[in-house]
Amino acid sequence: MGHAYPMRAIWKGAVSFGLVSVPVKLYAATESHDVSFRQVHAKDGGRIKYQRVCSLDGEEVPYSDIAKGYETEDGEMVILSDEDMAELPATSSREIAVEKFVPSDQIDPMLFEKSYYLEPEKSGAKPYALLRQALKDADRMAVVTVALRQRTSVAVLRVRSTDRGDVIVLQTMMWPDEVRVPDFDVEVGDVKDQEVKMAHMLVETLAGDFDATEFEDDYAGAVEALVKAKIEGGEVKRTATSTKTSGEVVDLLAALQKSVAAAKTARGEAPADSDEDADEEKPARKTAAKKSGSSSTAKKSTTKKAAAKKAPAKKTAKKAPAKKAAAKKAS
Repeated sequence: MGHAYPMRAIWKGAVSFGLVSVPVKLYAATESHDVSFRQVHAKDGGRIKYQRVCSLDGEEVPYSDIAKGYETEDGEMVILSDEDMAELPATSSREIAVEKFVPSDQIDPMLFEKSYYLEPEKSGAKPYALLRQALKDADRMAVVTVALRQRTSVAVLRVRSTDRGDVIVLQTMMWPDEVRVPDFDVEVGDVKDQEVKMAHMLVETLAGDFDATEFEDDYAGAVEALVKAKIEGGEVKRTATSTKTSGEVVDLLAALQKSVAAAKTARGEAPADSDEDADEEKPARKTAAKKSGSSSTAKKSTTKKAAAKKAPAKKTAKKAPAKKAAAKKAS
């Protein structure tokens, strides 16, 4: 999904540390493939246009009369002219200045904003390679300041392995006051040792290495298929959606045990020895976000899910009458 466009340098400058200067080009390292829709007239498909209308006099405002306004906390609107904007601190520096080299684990990923690839100019290939190797060997990131779009930003330089080899990546960072602090507390009652043990077992059972290619954007793919079917005049089928809810209070230990059993089954390992686990149908491994090997695999997964949903329902139905009978005897 999406289109592959040739990469174009969006910035040219130099990385400087100590007396070393490495001339580089900056490329956007990511592109969004998010699905976007147009607002149109349902009757004829015409695009909906929006007018720039003043909220006070109701008149349409031309671009030439539009200015920047800053709204204060008490609701007052302060108009800023082009002259006012010109007085704000701005820089056109072409330097990526290394401030310090810090351990990689000291940078919270929450601070990362945008990513860019750094390519050296021919004259800077050797010092670029030396910086790249030094960062890898020390397992450190370089904290830098850089001027992008006339504003100084804090960023880091780190090394990323790609199919084309190791490359230095610049990642701009949020300012500390831009990261929100959660306004809630997580209160937990007594946690049993057995529950902690099962949680550890679940982690170990599902342990593995991350491979981004194992996952795909199923929503974008579904939209593409839907549009294609519309164009070709074919029948459009609605995909099944999950009906699970998260509001029900469940037995934590039982849920962890089932999760471990399900993970083992999905990996082809032997099921649990307990009679209760052996009698119960194992739920299929979630595959919504993973690539399906074939259509037959998808059908099998759906069948397993259906069976897993039915099994608990039957158990509940059998237990309910027994409880009622016991209540009558007691009374």
